[in-house]
Amino acid sequence: MQVPEIEKQIGIDIYSTGTDGLGGQLRQEVEDFIVKEITNREEGTEGKYLVLELIKHDWDTHHLTRTLSKILQISQKRISVAGTKDKRALTTQKISIFDIDASEIEKIHLKDIELKVLGRSRKSVELGDLWGNEFIITIRDIAGSLEETGDLLEKTTNDILIQGGVPNFFGVQRFGSVRPVTHLVGKAIVEGDFEKAALLYIADSFPAEPEETKKARQSVKETRDFKEGLKTYPLRLGHERAMMNHLIANPDDFAGSFLVLPKNLYRMFVHGYQSYIYNIIICRRIEKGIPLNQAVEGDIVCFKNDVGLPDSSKTEKVTAETVNAMNRLIKRNRAFITAPLPGYNTEFASGIPGEIEQEVIQELKVPLTGFNIEEIPEMSSKGIRREVLLQVEPKFEVAEDELNPGKSKAVLKFMLPKGSYATTVLREYMKVDPLQMS
Repeated sequence: MQVPEIEKQIGIDIYSTGTDGLGGQLRQEVEDFIVKEITNREEGTEGKYLVLELIKHDWDTHHLTRTLSKILQISQKRISVAGTKDKRALTTQKISIFDIDASEIEKIHLKDIELKVLGRSRKSVELGDLWGNEFIITIRDIAGSLEETGDLLEKTTNDILIQGGVPNFFGVQRFGSVRPVTHLVGKAIVEGDFEKAALLYIADSFPAEPEETKKARQSVKETRDFKEGLKTYPLRLGHERAMMNHLIANPDDFAGSFLVLPKNLYRMFVHGYQSYIYNIIICRRIEKGIPLNQAVEGDIVCFKNDVGLPDSSKTEKVTAETVNAMNRLIKRNRAFITAPLPGYNTEFASGIPGEIEQEVIQELKVPLTGFNIEEIPEMSSKGIRREVLLQVEPKFEVAEDELNPGKSKAVLKFMLPKGSYATTVLREYMKVDPLQMS
């Protein structure tokens, strides 16, 4: 199957399963995408933090926390979550609010929001509390009959189970679903060209954008007239407008223009570039016939932590003497093969895996020292390793699609560890343009 062009742009040029795609469509209804957080937290009756279960229906997490802070008349910083969840979905997660009484929750009456008090804690809800997420996802508008759809689902699932999972790619969300530009901006930053990076983010357009937006971006790209850009850029492009405002007041301070963005956003650019390189390395490994669930000499593996998740801070290089023992650990899910998210102090594999990693770094002309970014130290990255296989055991059901007469629907159920993308699993089944999965 041919991989969509937008995936090639983010470093993914391969499917790990050899089956045809289901096609179909995600999120025709909000309830077609159900996410439930898996956490190890147990709440008590004492502590400064009120902990609640939040069920939201078609709400953006950041928009919701802003709204709650206004209703409760508190700083948004007092509200914390373990992870942001999809907007167009039915999601269940824990949130904590600092120094508030449970009775205050009675003030909140929001459409499509349920809040249930679970207890109190001396610790806020944070990312470390999140183990993973359970997904129940419905793919609709599948052209095949029930029997054909069921056969295809079974074949793809068998492929996934034989391989021990799917490649742990960074999905298109990491780069921008409509406008996958994050890694390109990151590349320019690592190369030390903040001017190029800023103009890429402000002015590069992509085919899926509205015509009016593309026209406005193209004009700024050609003229660098940021004052005119503020007149033509839609208000929803707030980040680009903020950067242009900075450049009007501070001409040529291109590095400084990134500092007007939220910290979590401007750090994403370098992370996006690392993710792009990582995706390519995994594809190259698959193309060379090296499995993702079986170590070879030279691989670097990491080990599971106390809650059973891969911990990339604990790594070991596989040698000829240890390869058999390491593969026994991998089979028992106690060790995991890794690939690099490269940085200025990256640990590379040796042997064939190391050759692949170095080959990609050289082909892309990646300046590893450039990840030490003096202009904005918070963007710097010494590099880290990440497991190459996303372990998953999907279950599926097939039925008539009541929203699309004459078509089939498939319901997939699976659990993923935190930091993983459901679309990375779904792409192996659907094999469609990622915009059909957004």
